[in-house]
Amino acid sequence: MFVIGLTGGIAAGKSTVAGYLRERGATVIDADLLGHRVYEPATPGFDSVVRAFGEDIVAKDGTIDRRALGGKVFGKPEEMQRLTDIVWPLIRGLAARQIEQIGAGSEDPVIVLEAAVLLEARWEDLVDEIWVVVVDRDVAIERLGSRDGMSRDDALARIRSQLSNRERLERCDRAIDNSGTPEDLRSRLELEWERLHQRRLAEPN
Repeated sequence: MFVIGLTGGIAAGKSTVAGYLRERGATVIDADLLGHRVYEPATPGFDSVVRAFGEDIVAKDGTIDRRALGGKVFGKPEEMQRLTDIVWPLIRGLAARQIEQIGAGSEDPVIVLEAAVLLEARWEDLVDEIWVVVVDRDVAIERLGSRDGMSRDDALARIRSQLSNRERLERCDRAIDNSGTPEDLRSRLELEWERLHQRRLAEPN
């Protein structure tokens, strides 16, 4: 099997890229969905997060109120670190098990681990290649405004809270520039998909 680690900043277009790779036959593991599983009631993640941040983050329906939790960690690096120290290892464990299961159940699969925090969490060892989706900052700001109704200042704050494009590019194997049109992106992905299969064919058995 071959595992691509797909990452990038906010509004870069990771999900669009993952969708294209899924169309071409790849199996996509969405780390965001795994993250939701970590917070589910009656799980070790739920219990650990509630112990760390208090019963007041539990909503009336018994689930974690993500907004209440966010209020305790956003803009507070030490608290955010405390949260990620709990949830990132659990998400990693779920991703590793899914990769193993897919590899055991399929012949020669291509797996895509889509994870915004792939580099921050240092999950590089789970994948064979890292593909980073990047966009110009102004493009990301415009997309956040039209997609999420986010102000320019809020968009800038979100972008600056993440790794920069330069930091991501220094740690990736393939860079996917998504600053242009959807057609430009598809052409680039078609080329990268073909190159991937050429590299795999060239590998010794």
